[in-house]
Amino acid sequence: MSALSQAGMFLLDTLLGFFSAALLLRFFMQAFRVSFANQIGAFVVQLTNWLVKPLRRVLPGLFGFDLASLLPVLVAQMLLVLATVALRGGLVAIPPETLALVVIWQGVLATLRLTLYLLVGALLVQAILSWVAPYSPLAQPLAQVTRPILGPIRRVVPPVAGIDLSPLLALVIVQLLLFFL
Repeated sequence: MSALSQAGMFLLDTLLGFFSAALLLRFFMQAFRVSFANQIGAFVVQLTNWLVKPLRRVLPGLFGFDLASLLPVLVAQMLLVLATVALRGGLVAIPPETLALVVIWQGVLATLRLTLYLLVGALLVQAILSWVAPYSPLAQPLAQVTRPILGPIRRVVPPVAGIDLSPLLALVIVQLLLFFL
């Protein structure tokens, strides 16, 4: 792969990755009933509304989940997989039906990986904020996003000397999951 191709893939991966992370954050904020009346919520809504609002007209939610926020993430990840395969010359070497299955499967795995990386970021930022600015306007939305993950861990692992170890254990579990994706 040439340097120009690598630079193009880097830019495509960065842009689609950033936008996909914003869409995933919107999806999880809606799924976990996190208020959008904060800096993170306002940023995510303003960044993604141009795509999500029109998609909602044709793509309804399912069981309360906003598919108009989730489906573009999967499509973006599948486009990245397809671009990678194309740059490596795989479009002509792989039969179309096999290529379609590979792109869909790798797109699903990439979406799951991105979800786990977003969780890692939320856990780390939440931990740092709890030390340096516990009453930051970002603390409450981050706590609401991570609560469904940390809640079950907190029921099993009690605080030790007043220190909550659940974020650390959650990070270890997420890292283990990433080994298999």
